[in-house]
Amino acid sequence: MIRKLSLLFAGALMGASAMSLVYGAPSSSANAADSETYRQLAIFGDIFERVRAQYVTPPDDKSLVENAINGMLSSLDPHSSYLNPEAAKDMRVQTKGEFGGLGIEVTMENELVKVITPIDDTPAAKAGVRAGDFITAIDGDEVRGLTLNDAVEKMRGLVNTPIELTIVRDIIKVKAVKYRVENDVGYMKITSFTEKTTDDLAAAINDIKSKIPNDKLKGFVLDLRLNPGGLLDQAVSVSDDFLDRGEIVSTRGRDPKDVSRFDARAGDLIDGKPLIVLINGGSASASEIVAGALQDHRRATLVGTQSFGKGSVQTIIPLAENGALRLTTALYYTPSGKSIQGKGITPDVKVDQPLPEELQGRDVTRGESDLKGHIKGVEEGAEGSGSAAYVPPDPKDDIQLNYAFDLLRGAKTDPAFPPNPQKAVLNQ
Repeated sequence: MIRKLSLLFAGALMGASAMSLVYGAPSSSANAADSETYRQLAIFGDIFERVRAQYVTPPDDKSLVENAINGMLSSLDPHSSYLNPEAAKDMRVQTKGEFGGLGIEVTMENELVKVITPIDDTPAAKAGVRAGDFITAIDGDEVRGLTLNDAVEKMRGLVNTPIELTIVRDIIKVKAVKYRVENDVGYMKITSFTEKTTDDLAAAINDIKSKIPNDKLKGFVLDLRLNPGGLLDQAVSVSDDFLDRGEIVSTRGRDPKDVSRFDARAGDLIDGKPLIVLINGGSASASEIVAGALQDHRRATLVGTQSFGKGSVQTIIPLAENGALRLTTALYYTPSGKSIQGKGITPDVKVDQPLPEELQGRDVTRGESDLKGHIKGVEEGAEGSGSAAYVPPDPKDDIQLNYAFDLLRGAKTDPAFPPNPQKAVLNQ
């Protein structure tokens, strides 16, 4: 459920926190700087000293340096950022970050601002903000692509000035996998890739198989729409659940030798039954890894619209004095060797989902290529990535889902279904 809340700032101070992340090891040393680089650094040093000595009011040295670092990183891409020692400590110990005035304690999850809890008797509590809500937009501007500090800054304001927050509710109040039996079809929706996703998916498949006799079971629908991603290892495991062999995904860094590959092991949890995967503009990162792997191996037919196109890998690198650097260090590639970045996954069968009357005329399209300063992917074209990120709450209005059911039951036909694993498109 998406809600828009208009709140008033109460004027308290605001801090920030970040969710705990697993730290990666620093990469190999960069190439030695050439003389031109040192000349540019000398210019930077000259400017720094002139600002310190001649600016109209004495600046804070620490702020000058941090802002210079943040400026450098923000010019790279929307997902790289610097955490000063205080922010890095907050991230590691999961301490609270308070958005003063609004009265909410928050963290960052899946590139959205997540409400830990609203504080009693504050504007947020009075407006109906709840624990677990995700803030997706601030005054109409997309949150995805911002750092937590950026989001905090956008929510700062003077006393009694209004702010509008767009909130997605109930995402975390359900299991990682929701499922149900649709007569002769098993339906499974992965809401996010957490540490429990693979186990929840296996349990869902087993329960569906116990309720539908094998000779009656037409196949499965795996719904990855509105799935913002999550853990890489879970994306690999979910893909592996449907594949017997071959590469699932690879990550490639700046050095041509810096390549990591993740392969499938023998075993298909649905015993070769037909599989349809649903994607849209809300399918990002880990969900794109799964969709791309199953599509390239011709294990599943993809139905829906273009996915988000978030194909970059971020590593958290510890710095001196306990600061940290969140740096984009690699890109994801599908088994066929295609980059997801800025392109996304193109469905085998394009099926648009009409918007309800209340959303018509509004831009519900989501895509990495629309983010300011995003890394241009090698496969990215003028059309960019992403598409409408909308799924009807009532399944009877879900044209994409019902199209998948019709394909599995033979009521509709398409050359892309069923896919032929013998025609898998793999990188040699």
